[in-house]
Amino acid sequence: MLNIIKSGFFTTVQDSGRFGYRDKGVPVAGVMDSYTVSKLNTLLENDENSAVLEITMTGPNLEFEQDTYIVLGGAEMSVTLNNKPIDNYKVYKVNGGDILTYGKLLKGFRGYLGIKDGFKTTVVLGSRSFFRPITEQDSIKKISSLPYTKCKLFNPKISELKVDSVLDKSQLEVYKGPEYKLLTDKQLSQIFYKEFSVANENNRMAYQLNEAIDGNAISMLTSATLPGTIQLTPAGKLIILMKDGQTTGGYPRILQLSDMAMSILAQKRSGDLVSFKLK
Repeated sequence: MLNIIKSGFFTTVQDSGRFGYRDKGVPVAGVMDSYTVSKLNTLLENDENSAVLEITMTGPNLEFEQDTYIVLGGAEMSVTLNNKPIDNYKVYKVNGGDILTYGKLLKGFRGYLGIKDGFKTTVVLGSRSFFRPITEQDSIKKISSLPYTKCKLFNPKISELKVDSVLDKSQLEVYKGPEYKLLTDKQLSQIFYKEFSVANENNRMAYQLNEAIDGNAISMLTSATLPGTIQLTPAGKLIILMKDGQTTGGYPRILQLSDMAMSILAQKRSGDLVSFKLK
C-alpha cells in the first residue's frame, strides 16, 4: 500500500482513460499529459494503460509500505525520497517505509508519479481513472491508502531518459473542427495570428482563454464533443474541452487539438501564453 500522509492540492489516479461510454454521458477522463505518462510507463516497462498519480500544482507526501520502483515526470517539482532530492525521468528503487515528499512547484502545472506495474485501484467501466460520480472519489485523501504490487527486483533496460519536455512549448497544433468552415477570414486571422493567455477558469474539464475573437450568431443542435475540442461561444470566447469535459455541446466545434497539444496545454496555468497552428 501507498499511504497518503498529505494529499496535495488535487492528486488523482489516472490511466489512459475510460472508453466506450460517451454515448451515456461518461467522459473519457485519463491522464491530461499523455506524452509524459507514456515515458514513465516505458521506463518502468509497464503496460501503456498502467495507472499513475496525476499531481496538480502542489504535491502529496507519501509512504511506501512495500518495495517497488518509481519514476517522476511532467512538471518540475522539488521532490525528495527520504530527504534526498530526486529527478524526473529516472528509475528509483524504494523500500518499505520510504517517504516521498513533494515541495515547491518550479515549472509546469501537472506532475506524474509512475510505479512499477501501476496503481491497483478499483476498475470502473474499464478504467481506474478517478471521475466522480463514476468512481467513489475525485481525488486522493489524507490518511488513506492506494494499492500497488510489491516488486523487490527489477532491472530496467533503460534507467533514465532525456525527454523533449512539453513544459517549454506554447504552440498548439490543431485540426479543423466540424464547424471550421463557418469561420470568417477575420476570425481565422484572429485565431492564428495572435497569442492567447490561459484564464483562471482552467481544470480537468476545460480551459478557457482570456482573449476573445469576433463572436458568432450560429444556431446549432447539441452535438458530440471530444477531449481537445475547441468551442466558440456567441461572445467570441474559446473554450477547450479537456479529459473530464462534457460529451456533447451546443457551441460550434471550430478546432480540435492534437494529442501533443493536449499535453502541452495540460502543463499551462493561469496567465501562460499559447498560440495555434493548423496541421
